[in-house]
Amino acid sequence: MGTYTENVGKKLNELLEKTYDAEKGFKKAAENVEHTALKTYFNQKAQERYNFGHELKSEIKAFNQDVDKGGSLTGKAHRAWMDVKSLFSSDDEESMLEEAIRGEKSAIEEYNDVLSETTLPTSTKTLLTSQKSTIENGLSNIKTLEDLR
Repeated sequence: MGTYTENVGKKLNELLEKTYDAEKGFKKAAENVEHTALKTYFNQKAQERYNFGHELKSEIKAFNQDVDKGGSLTGKAHRAWMDVKSLFSSDDEESMLEEAIRGEKSAIEEYNDVLSETTLPTSTKTLLTSQKSTIENGLSNIKTLEDLR
């Protein structure tokens, strides 16, 4: 069993920040599409990230670490880019779906980075592995949404 280090706390807070960004991004994507199945998917992913955020906050607090609040500048820029893309794209739904896929692949890489930390406590590793698996499953399912368009 690993120990909770300051570095682990920092990485989890970075992951939490990106989770907030993803939640906001999925909400923004849901606003920018008309297709019912895509809108439902994006709203479900936003709720999933909201839940992930609460789980991460609980884990951080369980080890007496401070929880950072808010989203990142990169996340705000990404959501602004989604707005711009939706204005100029002839296929808003395809561009939102592409952004979602890109974001999910990036999230998996971020989870892998944190999971490679050798000092992770068992509870943290279990939580992150579960969340990463959910994202991977969602990425597989997103392929079926591409076919619905």
